[in-house]
Amino acid sequence: MVRLLFSVVLIAAVAGCESGGRGVGEGASQELSREGSAPVTFLDRESLRSGVGPVDKDVSSEFSETASGLKYRILRQSDGRKPTASNTVEVHYRGWLDSGRQFDSSYDRGETESFGLSSVVPGWTEGLQLVGVGGMIELWIPSELGYGSRGSPGSIPPNATLHFVIELIKVQ
Repeated sequence: MVRLLFSVVLIAAVAGCESGGRGVGEGASQELSREGSAPVTFLDRESLRSGVGPVDKDVSSEFSETASGLKYRILRQSDGRKPTASNTVEVHYRGWLDSGRQFDSSYDRGETESFGLSSVVPGWTEGLQLVGVGGMIELWIPSELGYGSRGSPGSIPPNATLHFVIELIKVQ
């Protein structure tokens, strides 16, 4: 009986260590979402990468974190001009929730978008200043730097972490 119980516990422990087919090199995150599963990253899902420009071959699976709690990783390096909070930027982007459910995409509309960095959620304002023209960045925006407790009716629930891949096309 003890041997059977030990075997069951061992099997459960090993099963709990499974990565679900996503290794760290494939963009799997070590952080868990509120639902208890790893948030979906850009490199995890082909549907998020579809139609998006190329990424560097040596992209890290790790995210850096700013003092505000914004998480990011550079997907394509660039020596191009970096915007400031007062600039207008032209971008291509895709946004999704922890689950991988997409809520917006300029790629799907087939045209870039222009935004004043002072008129978007704080996570965008902060994050886009980290990449130069021609570069690409993935952002994990905590709810307090996104839409917070109000969410965005119809597409973003309250207290949601927002995920974006953004290609910086132009700074004005």
